[in-house]
Parts: sequence; structure tokens; C-alpha cells
Amino acid sequence: MNWLTDRKIPIGDGAEAFFLWLQDNAAWAFDSLAIAMETLIEAFLWVLQTPHPLIIGAIFVALTWVFQRNWKTCLFVGLGFLFILNQDYWEETTESLTLVLSACVFCMGLGVPIGIAAAHRPALYRGLRPVLDLMQTLPPFVYLIPAIVFFGIGMVPGLIATVIFVVPAPIRLTHLGISSTPTPLLEAAQAFGATRRQVLFKVELPYALPQIMAGLNQTIMLSLSMVVIAALVGADGLGVPVLRAINTVNIALGFEGGLIIVVVAIMLDRMLRLERGND
Repeated sequence: MNWLTDRKIPIGDGAEAFFLWLQDNAAWAFDSLAIAMETLIEAFLWVLQTPHPLIIGAIFVALTWVFQRNWKTCLFVGLGFLFILNQDYWEETTESLTLVLSACVFCMGLGVPIGIAAAHRPALYRGLRPVLDLMQTLPPFVYLIPAIVFFGIGMVPGLIATVIFVVPAPIRLTHLGISSTPTPLLEAAQAFGATRRQVLFKVELPYALPQIMAGLNQTIMLSLSMVVIAALVGADGLGVPVLRAINTVNIALGFEGGLIIVVVAIMLDRMLRLERGND
């Protein structure tokens, strides 16, 4: 098979040349993006770490009541926060929540408008579909390489890798919600003289809201699944003790860190679940 391998298509070399070209010619854009992301991360860290942990826990319990109106879910969220404090993982939890919340801002800010545009333009979605498939199926570790090249080590490259991995979810679910709006509803709105903007904001978006909220839920869950991978590039959070446990074969530390990640994921899932009274 030497005759075939000798004519290897230079995919890797081409990708490296492209990334190095971007690094040389678009450094100003990456620096601006890094500054914006660092500012957002620092803001979330300040909001989560400045007040007393019990105050933050009470705020999350109150938000759970607003979303769910279920005292059992509120109790579960409150006990979850107390468990995190008991295990002395509060700082790591706030750092991971910062990564998750920042990813939500970028992913929903990009995913919802792109999903709406794709739902209104089927040709655009057909072009986006293979790109979204590639973003979701490519191993997340691959995203870390260009992230390190462009942004160095720290929370920013971890956030970049998370956004690339997660953003297809809100795009797909927003597209599904908008495109599944019943035709009679659209025709009725148009018959009463609604403009395209009014149809979007008063018919399509309200109908697609459950799917958009499902996209937010998936964004949070997928972002949490990236905390350990983000720790490989210096991102703080719950991934750090898990990574340290792997390197030192520390079963106790690894189980603690992994369990806290699971608890945070379940808490956030229960908070944002649309069904009420089923917990």
C-alpha cells in the first residue's frame, strides 16, 4: 500500500498552515474576542463568589420556584447546594458554573438567531447540517489545539472549545421549533395583516419556546460535560480535581469531583425542566 500512502492528502499540513495564517493575520480579532470572554468570565465569577454561598444557594432555590412551582424540586436544589458546601467544593463549583453560564450566553446568542434564519431558509440549513454534524462528532479534544494556539492557556480556550462543541444543539432545536410551527397559525396571522416580524415574535417564537428551552437545557448539560476536558487547557472548576485524581490515581478525590459534577447537572436540569409537578 506504499503507492497509496506515498500520495497522502496533506490535510493536517493544510490545517496547520491555515491556523498559522489566522494567527498571523487575525490576531486582533482573537485578542478582542479573548478580552470580551475574559470580561464576561470575570463578571460571572464576581457575581457567584462575592456574596455568601448561602445567599447564592437561596437565589437558585428562588429561581427554581419561579420556574417550577414545586417545593420538592426547590428542596432538592437547596440540599444539593448544602452538599456541595459540605464537600468543600464551592469555589470549584462557581468556576464551573461560570464556564457554563458564559457558554450559555454565547451559544444561545448565536444558536437562536442562526436557528431562526435556518428555519426560514431551508437551503441555509442544508448547508449548515454537515457543519453541525462535524462540530458534534469531532472529538472535543481536537478543539483544544487551535484554542491553545489562538488564546493560550486558561478559561478562555476552555470556553471556546465548549462553545464550538455545544452551539449545534441550540441551532438544531431552535430550527426544529420554528420550522414545526403549524401552517394554520401562520396563515391566520398573515390573514390578519401581521408583518414578518410580528409573525416571528408573536407566533413562531412562542410556539417554539419549549424547543428553545430544551436547547438551553442541552447547552447546560453539554457544557458541564466539557468541564474535565476544559481543565486540560488550564480552565478552573470541577474538572481540575477530577484531572488531578486521574494523574495521581486518587479514587476518593476522583469520586468526589465526579459526584459534584453529577449533582450540579441534576440540579440545573431540574431547575430548567418545563414539566411541572412531576418531580
